[in-house]
Amino acid sequence: MSYITMNRFKVLKGAEADFEAVWLGRDTHLHEVPGFKEFHLLKGPEKEDHTLYASHTIWASEAAFIAWTKSEAFRKAHAGAGGNKPLYAGHPELECFGIIQTVA
Repeated sequence: MSYITMNRFKVLKGAEADFEAVWLGRDTHLHEVPGFKEFHLLKGPEKEDHTLYASHTIWASEAAFIAWTKSEAFRKAHAGAGGNKPLYAGHPELECFGIIQTVA
């Protein structure tokens, strides 16, 4: 069964274009990692002080995701990420899910 990970980002009002530019302009290096299936960057609802975004990644297994987090590709993809803190209200929130049903 596949495994899904999501990072939720509360992006400060007015910083949405900068946040999207960071994500759309970076090399994720995901294609280098065994078990990677798919990635989505999602834009959610706007709140009074922020806009919600989520990165959504599908993996072949939990083990494949964990291997990604320990890989050189992960380090390369996240290099300099700390410089984007002024775009966020708080820290990203990682959520991980095992898939128990898929309807296609």
